[in-house]
Amino acid sequence: MTTAPLVAVAHGSRDPRSAATIHRLLGAVRALRPELDVRVAFLDLSQPLLGDVLDAVRADGHREAVVVPLLLGHAFHARVDVPSAVAEAHQRHPDLRVHVGDVLGPDPRLDAAAWRRLLAAGVDPDDPELGVLLAGAGSSHSPANRLVADVAARWQARTSWAGTVATFAAAAAPDVPAAVELLRARGARRFAVGSWFLAPGLLPDRITEQAEACSTAPLIAGPMADDPAVADLVLHRYDLATVEAPIPAFA
Repeated sequence: MTTAPLVAVAHGSRDPRSAATIHRLLGAVRALRPELDVRVAFLDLSQPLLGDVLDAVRADGHREAVVVPLLLGHAFHARVDVPSAVAEAHQRHPDLRVHVGDVLGPDPRLDAAAWRRLLAAGVDPDDPELGVLLAGAGSSHSPANRLVADVAARWQARTSWAGTVATFAAAAAPDVPAAVELLRARGARRFAVGSWFLAPGLLPDRITEQAEACSTAPLIAGPMADDPAVADLVLHRYDLATVEAPIPAFA
């Protein structure tokens, strides 16, 4: 029996760095499992779109596919956009069985990836005058924001920092200036920004610009997709979807 292709779907961005980063991530996935058919898709703003990739999967003779959302939480894109695109593909191809895997977060591998990216930026876990912002996109769906805040709390518990605060680029509070003031009130004199983003783009750039405007020479961590643990996590979500189908398959 032919193994179902893995269709990894990211949000998409007008920033070409974002798609390039996602392609590197999926290159790492292929390197871990060379026999697997791995395809890249996007929900918006980048090509190819998820529906087009599922059309191609069926055109290539496959009767089954596994969609893995490259999303960090159960916000709007995971709850609405991905299921809608899969349902539309099923209408076009009733004989194509599509399993939808779970989003990437929460998972300890993401925590570890974000932590390693922060350390790579030069952060000292034992600096008592350091304030760390863990920056995410922000969502109107509060559990997605709470996931970021939970990671920040775990970081606080394992370090000597003055404080660690989740901050968001849009749709949620606190924003960067408010987060910096919270950390200053806790004794922070230096600042660093951790990344709860998979890839570069408009929102990470907004976080960086605000952090640099609020503080002197903050340390800025890179996004997570280049960490090897993320590729491993993508395959883990694929494997779970083929066995457990955490979100109902369309068949």
